[in-house]
Amino acid sequence: MEQRREERSLGQLFSDLTRDLSVLVRKEFELARTEVTHRASSVGRDAAIAGVGGALIYAGFLALMAAAILGLVKAGLDGWIAALLVGLVVVGVGGALIQKGRTGIAQTSIAPKRTVETIRDDAEWAREQLP
Repeated sequence: MEQRREERSLGQLFSDLTRDLSVLVRKEFELARTEVTHRASSVGRDAAIAGVGGALIYAGFLALMAAAILGLVKAGLDGWIAALLVGLVVVGVGGALIQKGRTGIAQTSIAPKRTVETIRDDAEWAREQLP
């Protein structure tokens, strides 16, 4: 096999290198597409689950707010003051939750990190192959 490689012309070597690089680039793009698709579908699924959970929590929370308001009214506060106090607490908690969610989304990256690293390795390998 070694003798056969030595007998190959420079044109054949460049042809083989070009073909191999073409296959490599196609495979890298395929890997990147697969990686991005996987991450995007994972984020979408998690967002849908969070949305359903949020809707259920919202329904339960409305009932709890009504109960808190009625409890404050029964304790002697006017209805509007009880509703105002409960509303302020709910707005504060909601604002904190929104900020936490935005921070989590900002930290999520769907970039194909592994593919970028292998493309860099492939580019380095290709440079080493050229005379």
